[in-house]
Amino acid sequence: IHHFEPYTEGFSVPAPSTYTAVEAPKGEFGVFLVSNGSNRPYRRKIRAPGSAHSQGLDSMSKHHMPADVVTIIGTQDIVFGDVDS
Repeated sequence: IHHFEPYTEGFSVPAPSTYTAVEAPKGEFGVFLVSNGSNRPYRRKIRAPGSAHSQGLDSMSKHHMPADVVTIIGTQDIVFGDVDS
């Protein structure tokens, strides 16, 4: 039964916060957790790989035509389901 406890009771997040990143197929996938001392995080933020790609869209599309923005987004291969938050 001890191997089920992390799934049912949760795990303690080191106080006050932690950021963990792993390599995903399209870039870095990061999880930021803020702890309040319990076995559940107080706050969590998940950063998908497409977030960094979409943040750079403004600087990449400068001095281009508006029609070129579609091509720039297509070359980055952004999954908008990941970056909607």
